[in-house]
Amino acid sequence: MVIAVDRGRYTCWLDESVVTAMRARELGRKSVVVGDTVALVGDVSGGPDALARIVRIGERRSVLRRTADDDDPYERVIVANADQLVIVTALVDPPPRTGFVDRCLVAAFDAGVEPLLCLTKGDLAPPRAAEELSQHWAALDLPVVTTRRDAEPTVLAERLTGRMSVLIGHSGVGKSTLVNRLVPDAARATGGVSAVGKGRHTSTSAVALALPAGGWVIDTPGVRSFGLAHVSPASLLAGFEDLAEGADECPANCEHRSAEEGCALDAWVAAGHAGPERLASYRHLLASRGDFGNF
Repeated sequence: MVIAVDRGRYTCWLDESVVTAMRARELGRKSVVVGDTVALVGDVSGGPDALARIVRIGERRSVLRRTADDDDPYERVIVANADQLVIVTALVDPPPRTGFVDRCLVAAFDAGVEPLLCLTKGDLAPPRAAEELSQHWAALDLPVVTTRRDAEPTVLAERLTGRMSVLIGHSGVGKSTLVNRLVPDAARATGGVSAVGKGRHTSTSAVALALPAGGWVIDTPGVRSFGLAHVSPASLLAGFEDLAEGADECPANCEHRSAEEGCALDAWVAAGHAGPERLASYRHLLASRGDFGNF
């Protein structure tokens, strides 16, 4: 399995040893990303000067993608074969952004990857901050864990054991700090938050690390945006599970813009099946993508 990519060199995990490889020319334009299972030939001894070749990429169980923004058609594969997306957001410093979490949830559902929301810096937040923030996704049955800087992330570690999990979040939310606690010898660089409330980038590339109790955790660079240009309008609605059922009452080819145009989602929210902020977030994503009329 590929555990790191750096300037055309691929670090692979093979039978408890680490092998450096390069991509074989016959692979053409096929990308190799962290999480890929690959076939190697050549020198697989793992010695300091050894260099193997990647000649085949295994079938991917899942592919987690994003675009730079909602108007960018170029897809960026984050990781392959992950089965859990851990969305890391701080309760304070920097403040949580529910829209970013919604975007990650859509990407997770579209990729067939289970989401897990991890709220960090619980020791800095007001007593009920985690509970109040979690209510934004109460109708989704979304698993949520809260971590503190003054305690070990025991519950999170249990959720990760035996799985391939990828951590994603804005810079400064504490991803790399979590990784260093989950994998004591990880030595991931950590940084603070600037005076304007934005995190400083510390991790510069995705890397997969073996967890002590089994499984893998993939630390990714902090992201400022999570574009969804690659997600179809139908999949975007499916990512809002608390709204999707209400859309069954909409007229054919409904663009879901407003009740005045016949959309049933407003009545669904008024009946208490979903929060108004969820509908607002969904329509905001639709507007940012310019997908009206493409349903």
